[in-house]
Amino acid sequence: MKIWLDGGLQDLESARVSVLDHGLTVGDGIFETVKAVDGRPFALTRHLDRLTRSARGLGLPDPDLDEVRRACAAVLEAEPVPLGRLRITYTGGYGPLGSDRGDQGPTLVVAVGATKRRPDATAVITVPWTRNERGALAGLKTTSYAENVVALARASQQGASEALFANTVGQLCEGTGSNVFVVLDGEIHTPPVASGCLAGITRALTVDWTGAKETALTLDVLERADEVFLTSTLRDVQAVRRVDGRELPGAPGPVTAKAMRIFDERAGNDLDP
Repeated sequence: MKIWLDGGLQDLESARVSVLDHGLTVGDGIFETVKAVDGRPFALTRHLDRLTRSARGLGLPDPDLDEVRRACAAVLEAEPVPLGRLRITYTGGYGPLGSDRGDQGPTLVVAVGATKRRPDATAVITVPWTRNERGALAGLKTTSYAENVVALARASQQGASEALFANTVGQLCEGTGSNVFVVLDGEIHTPPVASGCLAGITRALTVDWTGAKETALTLDVLERADEVFLTSTLRDVQAVRRVDGRELPGAPGPVTAKAMRIFDERAGNDLDP
């Protein structure tokens, strides 16, 4: 594996970031996960736009997107996997042990690893912790991910691949690394960004391509929805077959199955929609 760091490719064994990098000491960083198909990134322009929005939201300098594109191309050329997870990480760089930033500039790391296509259906759980829709990090894709690690570990313990959060006012929000959609009376709904969820790239494409509605929904909608599905960079559109103890037999249902077909067709026709 080759890693882009400090302006060029390095071997995995020699690529090193300072132990005082602010991304490590206080989680002062942002990232994007981009799907790579046969050595080419999917929806890279949208991901880079969000990378810039996240940087501004965190108060980091705008990333040099030309360098990020060069880095992505370089690591993909070095490791042209059939299906890959392209990870772009951008941190506050070398800094003090406290929360104040240093003045040596940000760190950019780009790497890619092979992955496998997800199953068509999965199980999810809900967790008692909440997303803060009014927090400083709401809607930003930051490296401050420990909350998601804890929730995902609980999901794994219960035989699920994802954990779903409500926000502080009891509305359905998002998963640890996915957006959630529900089908009610044949119509597709997903929480609005105002709920505190991440403005997912796959979420936006699914809304555009299926006509899904952005709707404020209470968490208990999961108890009555006809169908439930997740979207994310590596899940694409994935049906949910179980929510907590509730089985959704036949998943993917007809509406979800259609959404899956539409996404696969549209994404296959345009790698940078």
